[in-house]
Amino acid sequence: MVKVVVLGAHGQVAQIAERFLFADKDVETSLFLRNAKRMEDKKNQATIFEGSATDAAQLQKAMKGQDIVYANLGGKDDIDLEAEAVIEAMKNARVKRLIWISTLGIYDEVPGKFGEWNKETLGDYITEYAKAAKRVEESGLDYTIIRPTWMDNKDEVDYEKSKKGEPIKDTEVSRKSVAAYIYHLIKNPKEDVGESIGLGKPGTEGDKPGWY
Repeated sequence: MVKVVVLGAHGQVAQIAERFLFADKDVETSLFLRNAKRMEDKKNQATIFEGSATDAAQLQKAMKGQDIVYANLGGKDDIDLEAEAVIEAMKNARVKRLIWISTLGIYDEVPGKFGEWNKETLGDYITEYAKAAKRVEESGLDYTIIRPTWMDNKDEVDYEKSKKGEPIKDTEVSRKSVAAYIYHLIKNPKEDVGESIGLGKPGTEGDKPGWY
């Protein structure tokens, strides 16, 4: 039995990942979110915690006794503070394994016209998410950072991985693909430890996502 807590449990990718987790009898799931009422219908499938992801004490309560923290947090104004609080809480709760969702372009790893478009479109998001990712990388935790390309809602699992330092040319990937990779890491927690992984759908190279 593996115990996992999902931070930002109401997020779109998180809710898809949760469907994988709830269907697996060998996973015990906890959900952490700002407004617990949003997930009230899941109280028979998970333990639900309400709190702010910038509050290390509230996070620590949810992390106690967990094996894995999956952080699906967002918002450029808070992401660095959230990273700081998550790391502090994990250390205090003595949890080592972290799956951290970041964004595309934090290492200036997107070349060409797509890279220029991505930088222009995301703007300050990249700067703030880069700060948070650096904090995670320097935390001493067993982290995997995930950098998805632009996400769509296709009902498919089709992705390829790239490591930090490798260029990303794929422009899109499905949320279901990202969720499937997260679930794979939860089931195989020794995989991609200490890595920052880009995720994209093969064959989607271009100047920007096809659906944009």
